[in-house]
Amino acid sequence: MGDLLIHCGEEHPQTRLVVLHGWGADANDLIPLGDSLVAGSGLAMERMALHAPEPHPAGFGRQWYGLFPPQWADVPKAVSQLRERLEGGDQRQIPLSRTVLLGFSQGGAMAIDVGCQLPLAGIIACSAYPHPGWQPRKERPPVLLIHGRNDDIVPFEAQKRLSEQLGGESQTCQLITFSGGHTIPESTQPQMIQAMQSWLKPISQDS
Repeated sequence: MGDLLIHCGEEHPQTRLVVLHGWGADANDLIPLGDSLVAGSGLAMERMALHAPEPHPAGFGRQWYGLFPPQWADVPKAVSQLRERLEGGDQRQIPLSRTVLLGFSQGGAMAIDVGCQLPLAGIIACSAYPHPGWQPRKERPPVLLIHGRNDDIVPFEAQKRLSEQLGGESQTCQLITFSGGHTIPESTQPQMIQAMQSWLKPISQDS
């Protein structure tokens, strides 16, 4: 899968969690979140973090495509590259059907766009937004959308747009909101971790 980091404490993982960081971060950023989701959940899950392919213009961190200003014309290439990385990985022990894709912010937009094209076990999109012109396929994995109601970077309305495009809240599209901003609440709101764990358990068991 190209430039990646793997962090796995399970001897015989049955499922895989692939995490996609946000604009200006790197693959290390979401490893603690992956560990928190697996710890105490009873899931035998391998954690894998991917670096975005492009250097961030600030000189540190990475980006999936230019965002300020947004380089929407580069999105198709970024999506195609990520799909190739996911499909080209080792699937002998853990196939895509037992893989969950989790992304934050720009990584969440990538997770939604790419994930809805693949036969994944599920997608978690945190503080995400839809790419311009994006439409999901009729057959897609289950999606969990998480968004802060006070997000001033990716407005809360982005979750509403994603929900509408995914057909509204249902068994295959669940929504979670919290009273924070542009972040993934962990220590401050442990119920968010518990909610994600509750969503992951049946997804992992059914895959």
